[in-house]
Amino acid sequence: MITQQTIDKVFDAARVEEVIGEFVQLKKTGSNFKGLSPFTDEKTPSFVVSPVKQIWKDFSTGKGGNSVSFLMEHEHYSYPEAIKWLAKKYNIEIEETEQSDEQKKQLNERESMFLVSKFAKDYFNDLLMNSQTGRAIGLSYFKERGFREEIIQKFDLGYCKDEWDNFTKAAIAKGFDIKYLKATGLTIVKEGGDVAKKFDRFKGRVMFPIHSMSGRILGFGGRILTNDKKAAKYLNSPESEIYHKSKILYGLYHAKKEIAKQDNCFLVEGYTDVISFHQSGVENVVASSGTALTPDQIRLINRLTKNITVLFDGDAAGIRASIRGIDLILEQGLNVKVVSFPDGEDPDSFAKGQSSADLKRYLDEEARDFIEFKVSLLMKDAQNDPIKKATLIRDIVTSISKIPDGIQREVYVQECARIMDISEQVLFDELAQLLHKVVGSRNSKSNFSNSVKTSIAERSDTQKGSRLEILRAKGIGKQFQKVDQVSILEKEIIRILLLYGNEIVDFVNWVDAFDKYGRPILEKEEYQSTVFNELYLNLQEDEIEFSNELFKLTYHALVNQLNQREKIVIDELIMHENVDISGLVTNILMDEERYVLSNWEKKEVFVTEIDKILPKLVTDAILNLRRVLIEKKIKGILEDIQNQKKIPDLEEVRNYTELKKLLFEKLNRVI
Repeated sequence: MITQQTIDKVFDAARVEEVIGEFVQLKKTGSNFKGLSPFTDEKTPSFVVSPVKQIWKDFSTGKGGNSVSFLMEHEHYSYPEAIKWLAKKYNIEIEETEQSDEQKKQLNERESMFLVSKFAKDYFNDLLMNSQTGRAIGLSYFKERGFREEIIQKFDLGYCKDEWDNFTKAAIAKGFDIKYLKATGLTIVKEGGDVAKKFDRFKGRVMFPIHSMSGRILGFGGRILTNDKKAAKYLNSPESEIYHKSKILYGLYHAKKEIAKQDNCFLVEGYTDVISFHQSGVENVVASSGTALTPDQIRLINRLTKNITVLFDGDAAGIRASIRGIDLILEQGLNVKVVSFPDGEDPDSFAKGQSSADLKRYLDEEARDFIEFKVSLLMKDAQNDPIKKATLIRDIVTSISKIPDGIQREVYVQECARIMDISEQVLFDELAQLLHKVVGSRNSKSNFSNSVKTSIAERSDTQKGSRLEILRAKGIGKQFQKVDQVSILEKEIIRILLLYGNEIVDFVNWVDAFDKYGRPILEKEEYQSTVFNELYLNLQEDEIEFSNELFKLTYHALVNQLNQREKIVIDELIMHENVDISGLVTNILMDEERYVLSNWEKKEVFVTEIDKILPKLVTDAILNLRRVLIEKKIKGILEDIQNQKKIPDLEEVRNYTELKKLLFEKLNRVI
């Protein structure tokens, strides 16, 4: 168990903008940073990081928290795992108390799979670098490929001996359960007979560990070194709890900083392509590892940059097979360029034959827009055949139709018309038909075509009718769902406590009195109190318990702080070990910051100072909560009477109704 002293050191050292910057491309906006949400597929940045408060909020999902909660949310770490990750990043020594046997048993299967994968990575790398067999076979292969030892170590490359169970025996000897060796796919277990047979999946192969975005080992790729035609040249780990091929990009862990810095990502196919580029000084490169590109993989890149440059082998057949992935990239709203290499060359071989400067120059000079590239590639086949040319045009327009932005679509249509010497009208009509099929519009094709051609004009404020139709189509005009008023008011009390709980202000209490003629009147008593005490005493007096479990937990955390420290300490709540409490606190703080008024004085708009409105804010929060609870009580009584569950007590209803009227009077009074 990690000591509290270590946790405190981690929180003192960790900078939320640095931690999140490892996973999300952030840009400075005022005192904060902004970026695209890593949790949703958004086009406009709504992810905000506050270096001053050391918190973050994703306004597209409502999630928020500190650096630890981000790692827990994004990397699916447990709280201790997140603390350890930060400790490693900031070179803080972990101090732990001895774990009980019961605590050790609670290590979940996912963590056990990560542990055995890390052991495998270290074991294979040690065999490669330090054993006679590994150096003679595995290391010799990598050096023949032109890889230097420092690049081999950078990517944790390794070797698995050509023996049936060399690795499996070593792992079991170290105490790893065969259950997790099987679950990760490192060991193949064949049942049958008296004893199950265990085999190393990657025997006789050089190993390419596959890292997560944070550097954890998810799986492996292994390349065979013999000419066995019956065996696959490359073999990957099977799908597991921690390894999903379609959601992983090889090299992203090593490339993420450079991708964000260069604002561009080179996309290749294989492991060695990535490694050779790194060795040549081009580090913003990732690979799909020989699989067809998926939307999940594209979204990983989209977190870091909007620009992808796809690198193709010189082989024409390979280019045609790979070019299909471009449409997927366009669908995600990214900008695509293409670079092809000379015949017979691939990114790996080409990088080895160039100096770093020459490689970078080639990539820069040969990068072409995808439309220009696709037309030039496919026109070779079409030549003067009108049928093939028509097919080509449809192919190009299909790609354009994938682009979500209307302005970009229009620009590409114009460019395509220029390159192919064809009427824009024809291309717009074809585009309209394709879009018509996608959205299932009820408009006629001719009308839809016109709507595509005038997509830019429709963005102007004069086209209000069109914009209203779009809003209706998106369902924005639908009725709002009924909200839970009690929950809203409970959250408002938590918000007031967090923002102003320590403030001392002048409050007014209205009491029953009589004038000199004996008539009943209300007199006001003035007194000073902290905001927290005022809310706390009123809630206690009415015996009000929060109905929302999270608000209740947060309120009790605040009460505990007051009992121990006699004040609210926001930083401690941000670092609270309960990530739900931490998330609520940071959400409230970020919401407040987002809507804070600025520069109003320059506009001659003057904002009332908070200490002048705080008494009313606090009193209204209490009175409104009382009012809503009374309304629920009256409603419950009437429902019981209606359902004949209770003998009618009109006096009780009358008393609650009078109390409700009194609360309305107090709410409408200027305090």
